[in-house]
Amino acid sequence: SGRTVQRIMVNYHVQKVKRECIVWSIAFLSSGTVVTSDSFGRVQFWDWERGTLLESHTVSTSAVLSLAVSEKEDSIVVGTSTGATYQFQLLPVKMGSLEKRWVRTKPFQHHTHDVRAVAHSSTALISGGLDAQLVIRPLMEKMQKKGYDAALRKFTFPHRRLVSCARKARLLLFQFSQHLELWRLGSTEETGKDGEVLPLCRMPEHLVQLKSKGPEHIYCSSVSPCGSWVAYSTASRFHLYRVQYEGDSVSVKKV
Repeated sequence: SGRTVQRIMVNYHVQKVKRECIVWSIAFLSSGTVVTSDSFGRVQFWDWERGTLLESHTVSTSAVLSLAVSEKEDSIVVGTSTGATYQFQLLPVKMGSLEKRWVRTKPFQHHTHDVRAVAHSSTALISGGLDAQLVIRPLMEKMQKKGYDAALRKFTFPHRRLVSCARKARLLLFQFSQHLELWRLGSTEETGKDGEVLPLCRMPEHLVQLKSKGPEHIYCSSVSPCGSWVAYSTASRFHLYRVQYEGDSVSVKKV
């Protein structure tokens, strides 16, 4: 078929003990340069035709997991298992020189866990981590004026639902990291079409707050359809409570 397969070896010996090197991400540039990131914390640039190493940059003591290249192929962003992201730029060796080299220019620490995905837009570096955060970091040199596009933005995505509903009892259970809140929905005597805002004859009411004991965060929670049972779990323990209603008073008993 005329295809050529080039094998590039990136393994090496460390302290006389052979360690396996895992290549986590790879990019092929139009110039014929292959860019790899690996478990030794390196970003390396290879000559495709000769299979030789052109440049090697150690950016972390742990793995470099993800890699993305800008459309013009003059900038690269990588993400590591320590939560840090780094930018590389293709810059002249000296002012006015035609010879260029890859230089690590900007480190960012916006995540607390593995950065498994990165993207490079024309104006920003975008990263997603196991901490459930999506971070958009603007490239300030690309911004002409201050505004929303020039601001650092972080979006947190919960791994599971944080609100559960007891339809029959008209209750909502809200989950926070260290406590739960049980609310009774408000009510109205008016009727209307979908989307209309109706006046309330009874305001929403905060019934119960349950605090979790110990340092562990609440992992998941739920309220029964009848509203008489509330349960939540941490990483190691499960808790069940019976909710009793007597007129306007509410009591909670641990089961």
